[in-house]
Amino acid sequence: MRAVGEGPGSINHIYLGGNDEGARLTDEWWGYIRNTLQPQRRWRFPDDYGEAEARSIEKRGFQTRLLLTGGANETNGYLFEYRARIPYRDPSPLVSLLSATLPTEYLVAHGPARVRELVLAMASRLRFATGHAGLALSVYSSLRNSEEPLRTELIRYPGIDLRAAWFNSHCMDGRVDGVHWLNFLAQPVLGELGGATALRSRLHARETVVQKLDEDRVVVSLGEWPEAGDLTEGQTLPAYREFARVLAPWLEPLHLPQVTSSGEPPRYTPLRFTEEQARRWWRRFLD
Repeated sequence: MRAVGEGPGSINHIYLGGNDEGARLTDEWWGYIRNTLQPQRRWRFPDDYGEAEARSIEKRGFQTRLLLTGGANETNGYLFEYRARIPYRDPSPLVSLLSATLPTEYLVAHGPARVRELVLAMASRLRFATGHAGLALSVYSSLRNSEEPLRTELIRYPGIDLRAAWFNSHCMDGRVDGVHWLNFLAQPVLGELGGATALRSRLHARETVVQKLDEDRVVVSLGEWPEAGDLTEGQTLPAYREFARVLAPWLEPLHLPQVTSSGEPPRYTPLRFTEEQARRWWRRFLD
């Protein structure tokens, strides 16, 4: 918030999830946010709650959620979302998720160094397993089947992350969510890769930089700027492809949530990809 400011031009609205209609951010709401994000004194499992509250948590699919946006029904590109997984006693594939977006205008106005600085500042405060930053598409409603030219254009640019439009990134189960401009790795994946030194020895692209954040965390940068690439122009992003091959055993497997009704040709994700389109995009750096 210190980086982008608060107000109609950036962030000024809060949603709590479920059927909440949201509210304008006030000093009282900021107090609620800070209190919500404070570490709990004890780890609370669903069966520690009363029956009604436990049932509510199970229904909504997360323990805590905060969504900060540019306003009611606003899509100005600024967004901050935190979703805390339900802490089951038996481990589940669900993970807690922190996501923040900036409009491309911010990148153009302030440059990649400022964005990188902001991302690293956020990462320094987080106990992450994996994370990333780069170009991404967010959608606020599903595409139509008839919008095939748009789907063709989306697949054309391998450096634009479409996973943000799939809505199931909380089911990663400790895997790595693809390859991006900035890639954050911690335990257990970094250890299984052999650590920072071993990882650095396997990456040879001139623009790739492996930087240690501490003994258990690194950030892998694939160039000074985030690149979109362009398959029609032969811009396949070789550094991204090299890193994807190294990460292949740890990459998240494809999960396809079907969005069409029975009787219709199957389409998947809010982008309404065919299965072939989805698989082609998912493996764009491996095939």
